[in-house]
Amino acid sequence: MSSVQQGSSQEVKARGAYPLVAGQRKIVISTGKRKTAVARAVIRSGIGRVRINGVPIEIWPIEMARMKMLEPLLLLSEELRNSIDIDVRVEGGGVMAQADAVRMAIARGIVAFFGSEDIKALYKEYDRTMLAGDPRQTEPEKWLRYSARRFRQKSYR
Repeated sequence: MSSVQQGSSQEVKARGAYPLVAGQRKIVISTGKRKTAVARAVIRSGIGRVRINGVPIEIWPIEMARMKMLEPLLLLSEELRNSIDIDVRVEGGGVMAQADAVRMAIARGIVAFFGSEDIKALYKEYDRTMLAGDPRQTEPEKWLRYSARRFRQKSYR
């Protein structure tokens, strides 16, 4: 056995992120969920491109969702931001749930890619839901009711 011990490096593991090595390129696949939206991000070394479902984020139609998706990148230094390419596939849920899922997938992937405890602490301090999910779901509608809790109005006459 070699003198270098396995697992001795200080690598930070992000929940929902899986690092791979393809040749000389490091690739990280991460996931994020919000309500029924699921996002899968592939982060690799590059020049700073971000694509959501094949569309560059600069031309994403809903500005509020675009700003939410870019939050993890805006907190990084420009040098780190321009050293990675991010491709995200997202499906399910509504517009803002998809934006939250993408945001989480990007943040988890960045933490796993750079392996920095400082970035993880920065994201946790800024907004914990970037790394830890929000478990709330809509309650299912019951039979013979208008919604999950609302009963039909009773008539006494």
